[in-house]
Amino acid sequence: MAYMIIDGIRVPIEGEKNILSVIRKAGIDLPTFCYQSELSTYGACRMCVVENEWGGIIASCSEPPRDGMVIRTNTPKLQKHRKMILELLLASHCRDCTTCNKSGRCSLQKLAARYQIKNVRFANYHENMPVDASSPCIVRDPNKCILCGDCVRACSEIQGLGVLDFVGRGSKMQVMPAFNRLLSETNCVGCGQCRAVCPTGAICIQNQEAAVWKLISDPQKRVVVQFAPAVRVAVGEEFGIPAGENCTGKMVAALRRLGFDEVYDTTLGADLTVMEESKELVDRLTKGTGKLPMFTSCCPGWVKFCENEFPELRENISTCRSPMQMFAAVLKEHFKHVKEVDGKDTAVVAIMPCTAKKAEAARPEHATEGIPDVDVVLTTQELVMMIQEAGIDFARLEAEAPDMPFGLASGAGVIFGVTGGVTEAVLRRLVEDHSPQSIKDIAFTGVRGFDGLKEATVQVGDAQVRIAIVNGLKNTRTLIEKMKAGELSYDFVEVMACRYGCVGGGGQPISFDAATKFRRGQGLYHADASAQIKSSEENPIIMSLYGGILKGKVHELLHDEPVQ
Repeated sequence: MAYMIIDGIRVPIEGEKNILSVIRKAGIDLPTFCYQSELSTYGACRMCVVENEWGGIIASCSEPPRDGMVIRTNTPKLQKHRKMILELLLASHCRDCTTCNKSGRCSLQKLAARYQIKNVRFANYHENMPVDASSPCIVRDPNKCILCGDCVRACSEIQGLGVLDFVGRGSKMQVMPAFNRLLSETNCVGCGQCRAVCPTGAICIQNQEAAVWKLISDPQKRVVVQFAPAVRVAVGEEFGIPAGENCTGKMVAALRRLGFDEVYDTTLGADLTVMEESKELVDRLTKGTGKLPMFTSCCPGWVKFCENEFPELRENISTCRSPMQMFAAVLKEHFKHVKEVDGKDTAVVAIMPCTAKKAEAARPEHATEGIPDVDVVLTTQELVMMIQEAGIDFARLEAEAPDMPFGLASGAGVIFGVTGGVTEAVLRRLVEDHSPQSIKDIAFTGVRGFDGLKEATVQVGDAQVRIAIVNGLKNTRTLIEKMKAGELSYDFVEVMACRYGCVGGGGQPISFDAATKFRRGQGLYHADASAQIKSSEENPIIMSLYGGILKGKVHELLHDEPVQ
């Protein structure tokens, strides 16, 4: 077996693409700013440099491993080199760390502490740049940018949008949209993938915690909260709980302690989406009531991308609202009657893994009589900060159940948070055989897995339904272009803007490795496996809604008319 000698230790080479991966496999935490395993190698920050046996310095992220290679990772020369890089970065960096949104989670801050940078010898001559808070989803602060290029590559390589890029040369170099436009003036879809890879506070979530605290403290408000499927398998990561562990019960307990009056699971909204989307698909296939292929409508980043890049396909998108919006409309309708008793107005707060949900909630079609159905959207990360601010020991909380009358949901709704989950849930509704074995068999039709594009063909009644499942907007663009060229043909296409689906959303706790997102996805599948209700139509609450609140109001509360 090929091997390297790393700090005197023999380490086997097992297909790693660079020295850095071998070093980390050996249990050495070599620092990086610009290296992301899912992005192309950039090699700009030089923090990961190592020393070879001849005293030469090489960047371990861009150097392939070779049999017999001898390297050292922590020599005096390397220590001096890394400290100098950190000092230079800090010299041109905004150092208002105590008030930074990323304080405590910033890679620059952590490495400065690790390498004991106590003094910065160089003056900061950089002009203070204005903060761009024009997007409802994210905030860009160029004063905290370290030019690692992670956001540039994420936007280009994963999403295929190229909203951000390098401008200028040398000391004048910056990362910004073309012509220094505001994010709101670009084709940004608010997916937050740039935020998910940013090591500092240069790109952060548009924080709305203060608005929620204000609602909770208002005695004239009934504050109802709903949380998305993908949140439960990621929120625990910030409290020492392994990624993928289902924290639904702890999260419900924490939300009650924060002061929310009613706590519900958006998975019920996903069950409603399954019912409506499956019906719409059958109607389009059999009655010609809409254009084919039918695209899913759950992901606001994808919907915005379609409107920006492929407006001619807007009517192909399902008229169904997303689970968040469906459930919010149902909640507001339900509590209208309760208001007659206690006189309180109802505010709906949604906890989502997605930054783009903030923009979705603000869309005019998602308001009733001028009042948004969802009053505030918080991301998983914002919920974490609220829990920490309240001093709640999340890991020690006893599990609690969501409130009734909307406290039951199916496993089909839970898997909405992972790529392929929407399709699998819809198929469970459409197949004729609803036996346990038949439900299990759907998982082997090609709908599961984390590939950028998956294809499946399933029998629904007398028809063969051709399905595509795509995640990542760059993959989506490639798929659509091939469909328009006549190379591919489908009846149903599920699109999620973020890689891996909602588990990899831009509002989730930051993770720089694919394994964490994989474990989150597996956590949702495990939750589905233990769910007593497997299919959405088996949920008794869904049936009661159609005979109650939704009677005569299905289209009004659960659908949006296509934008003309």
